[in-house]
Amino acid sequence: MCKGLAALPATCLKSAKDMKHRLGFLLQKSDSCDYSSSQGKKEKISSSQRLSQEEVRKWADSLENLIHHDRGLAAFRAFLKSEYSEENIEFWVSCEEYKKTKSPAKLSPKARKIYDEFISVQATKEVNLDSCTREKTSHNMLEPTLSCFDEAQRKIFTLMEKDSYRRFLKSPYYLDLVSPPGAGCGPENCKRNHTHSLDCNSNIISQCA
Repeated sequence: MCKGLAALPATCLKSAKDMKHRLGFLLQKSDSCDYSSSQGKKEKISSSQRLSQEEVRKWADSLENLIHHDRGLAAFRAFLKSEYSEENIEFWVSCEEYKKTKSPAKLSPKARKIYDEFISVQATKEVNLDSCTREKTSHNMLEPTLSCFDEAQRKIFTLMEKDSYRRFLKSPYYLDLVSPPGAGCGPENCKRNHTHSLDCNSNIISQCA
């Protein structure tokens, strides 16, 4: 034993050893808790990422079913981004969020932000609106209300419904989810190779959300 420790009373040495033992125990317990917590989170995430075939098939019933489902919306956005046309769904989502505004004082700045981003002539993500709807929406900016974007939002919804939604249903972004690997080789399945499972595709969608 070194001279410094030898000079200490036996009681001090015993206390130091006890303290070392307790610290070691606490560190082990902390690591164990962190691991358990991490495992719990992973299991929870994995569980939340699973999609049932029934849910996915409902997306083909209507665009409304698709974009009102969190994972459906994420898949549709990912598809639109691949086509460099995500401004329509971003405008639709922004309008939905805007209609949840509770404070009257926040209506005007929020409305202006949406207008400048999606509708104005200098808009960075300009959506495809007819001149009449654009003019009416511009007039609504004088006194913004919760419904000031309703007509423009309906027009963009209809546009997506007739165009990009139909292409989405024929794309791998949807087909790889609705037909998992190992399914029978039907007309649609034979047109493509399935390289990802349903859960795997769910993980990809969650990253895009």
